[in-house]
Amino acid sequence: MAAHSDTQWLKITIQTPTVLSEAAADLMAALSGSGVEQSPEQAEACLISGFFPLSGDSSASEEQQAICRKVATAMEELFGLYEQEMEPMETALLADEDWATSWQQYFAAFEIIPGLVIKPSWEEYQPSGDTRVIEMDPGMAFGTGQHASTHMALQLLARDMADGRSAVLDVGTGTGILAMAGALFGAERVVAIDNDPEAVSVARENVANNQLEQQVQVSQTPLEEIQGSYQLICANIIHDVLVEMAPEFSRLACPGTALVLAGILKGEQEANIAAVYRSHGFSLTETLHQEEWAGMLLHRE
Repeated sequence: MAAHSDTQWLKITIQTPTVLSEAAADLMAALSGSGVEQSPEQAEACLISGFFPLSGDSSASEEQQAICRKVATAMEELFGLYEQEMEPMETALLADEDWATSWQQYFAAFEIIPGLVIKPSWEEYQPSGDTRVIEMDPGMAFGTGQHASTHMALQLLARDMADGRSAVLDVGTGTGILAMAGALFGAERVVAIDNDPEAVSVARENVANNQLEQQVQVSQTPLEEIQGSYQLICANIIHDVLVEMAPEFSRLACPGTALVLAGILKGEQEANIAAVYRSHGFSLTETLHQEEWAGMLLHRE
């Protein structure tokens, strides 16, 4: 995270239903490229705030309006996918010193799953044993690794990678955390794709910061244009999109391919995913539950 001297920041806050909090935080991170703050999740909603640097010239008002329009358009589309109605956004102006240093007092290295640590760039961390480390500053990390669905996807990915997987496909990569984890846990080649150009830019930056460019390729290539076969495919998206992607995942799988799916609500959605993927030749191996979410590990028969 770079400091911007004499910079003002536009803080945009959106009240977000818990069901789409991770997706909203990831989208806000991609839109801002600088910082995202997520309030502790309550039973039904949380607050997602993005921080946008302002140029400080005479057109500052127009610049703020343009940023707000961009964020509102993207968020309304996301809320629509979940059939949720978006509350009006709140905005505030902050001086550089009011936000840049605040990240450092709240964000420290933490073990997201056994053997994998997320750390900010300013903190020194000496891993012990076989612990892997992903460096992600708050603007790129908040709203990703700490959410239940991402946490379960990482658990299942790490567990399956223990059997050895040389080629991994990460669909809807977002900040690239699953793709980077796949590389750190032994994949020789990881293809990470996302249909959002902002997310692709953020993921590429994270991959470069972690010196993983030789293993991880990030692009906006549509899923239907991906070729070859993969030993592990992971996707932390939403139920309806995962259903639509089932035929493509089947096309890209080989016998024994592992499939890690997350972003699924437990219960009806979970049962439907299992049925849909069973019809495409995948059998359910393991399911994790955390809060209202389910993470699923399947294998190609």
